[in-house]
Order: sequence, then structure tokens, then C-alpha cells
Amino acid sequence: MDGHARVVGEQNSTAPGPRKRTGGRSARVREAVLGATIDQVIEYGIEGLTIADVAARAGVAETTIYRRWGSRTALIADAVTQLAADGNPPPDTGALRSDLGVLAEQIAQLITRPGVVRLVGAAIALSVDPEVDAARRQFWNDRFELSSQVITKAIERGELPGRTDPREVLETLSAPLYFRLMVSEKPIDDAFIARCIDDVFILFGTSAQS
Repeated sequence: MDGHARVVGEQNSTAPGPRKRTGGRSARVREAVLGATIDQVIEYGIEGLTIADVAARAGVAETTIYRRWGSRTALIADAVTQLAADGNPPPDTGALRSDLGVLAEQIAQLITRPGVVRLVGAAIALSVDPEVDAARRQFWNDRFELSSQVITKAIERGELPGRTDPREVLETLSAPLYFRLMVSEKPIDDAFIARCIDDVFILFGTSAQS
């Protein structure tokens, strides 16, 4: 029962049950296990990930991980999904250009984190492994789904044509960032991000050129 709804001095013959906690131990366990999974992959690669190592690192029993996630595949998928969403709420500045700027900064901050290049590279190299491939696809699908509302809102404001595919816009924005980091090894600076955003406007014929 909500504490604000209680009447002081009310007599009740039935003792109140324990108040349900939001989050609590279950949330802490999930956070610890997913964090340990990402750290383990970053340090040792996906091929070196074991449930036993994750459990030891998170300070939980292996049975806890198997009971909640069921398999290594599900654990990796959940962990990379969390990595995709962590600290990256979709922007809503009211204008496409500034929204794209925030998105590009989020991508740059994510992929320049220590070890993330190795994580992405390992996922690509090991995509023949069904478990790894499932996690990799989940990662990208979740990132695109989370960010697509930015493009949808731009379409609603008339900044993009009605038939614009949100995923194509996001790919146009993000692909050069990954290429620069993993292939050319040049820095991702403000000028480069601005150029990526300009390319989106040019390619998709937006009306928001300022």
C-alpha cells in the first residue's frame, strides 16, 4: 500500500506485506553480470568469454547466470544491447542537424572507448560463429531502433522526405565514423562530424540546410 494513502491511526487486523522494491538485488546482479561480460570481452575477446569467468568477475554464482540468461548467446546479446543503450538516449533538440550532431557524438564516444574497437573487430571477425553473429546483429538492430525515432521526427517536421528510410540515414551518418576509426585510424574531430552531417543533408535532400 502506498504510504501517502494510509490514514494515520487506522486500525487494520491484517499486517501489511513487505513493500515491493523497485530494482533491488535483481537489478544489481544484472548490472554486475552485464558489466563483467563487456569488460571480459573487451580484455580477452569474445572467443575468450566464459560463463565461469563472468561469474567470478561479477561476484555471483554460475547458476545465477544460467538461470537468468540460459546461455552464453543470450548473455552476450543482452550485454551488447546494454552497451548500445547505455548513456545514449535518443536526442530531441527539435532540429535534425543538431540531433544528428548529438548522435554522431554518442557514436564517437562509444567507439573510442578503450577496448571497444577490439570488441567490434572481434564480433566482425567471428561472425561465422552463430552465437557471436546473433549478438552482433542484436547490437546493431537495437542501436538503429533506438535512434530511428530521431529520423521519424525529422520526417514529421518536414525536414526529410516522407519516404526516407531511417536506417539508411543512420548508416550514412555512422558508417564513415566506424571506417575512420577502424581503417584510416584518423581522429574523429568536430570537422569530420560536421562533414558527415552535411553528407546526410546532401544525399537525402533535406530542407534543413542551416
